[in-house]
Amino acid sequence: MLAHLAEFDRRSYLLIVERAREHGLNKPAMLVSASGDGPLYLYLCVALMLFDSRGEELFRLALIAFLLELPLYLLLKNSIRRTRPCHSAIGLGCSFEPSDKFSLPSGHTAAAFVMAGAVGTVYPVVILPLYLWACLIGLSRVALGVHYPMDILAGAALGSLSVVWVNEFI
Repeated sequence: MLAHLAEFDRRSYLLIVERAREHGLNKPAMLVSASGDGPLYLYLCVALMLFDSRGEELFRLALIAFLLELPLYLLLKNSIRRTRPCHSAIGLGCSFEPSDKFSLPSGHTAAAFVMAGAVGTVYPVVILPLYLWACLIGLSRVALGVHYPMDILAGAALGSLSVVWVNEFI
């Protein structure tokens, strides 16, 4: 069963990367991926704190969720130690050099799902576009050759569950 899952993951990775390159999607994928860089989350939370009464609630929820998600992410990534696809024998190379060697789970995806969940909890009207954006960040990471699809699913689960867990206790 695990061998079939690994093969499906590998084939899905190859299909996504090849199609992205075939259709010239690397530059858009880089932009989408960059929209999931950490400092932008802080800027958004601070801006909403300054201009909206619910901004403080968002800041608190996001901060605590990230304080839960980040150590779990680091523990998983450094325990599992899955080689990035672009550094493996099947890899098609990376569009850029990632900051670390390991791919599971996807940190960009986990963080995007923390933000989508936190913002969507405080501002429910925007939850669907936020989760679509988080999914696009994950997909962009595969298209850029730095993650397998299962890395994205693991990151999405980690980020989403972090918000759910924190929301239960605050």
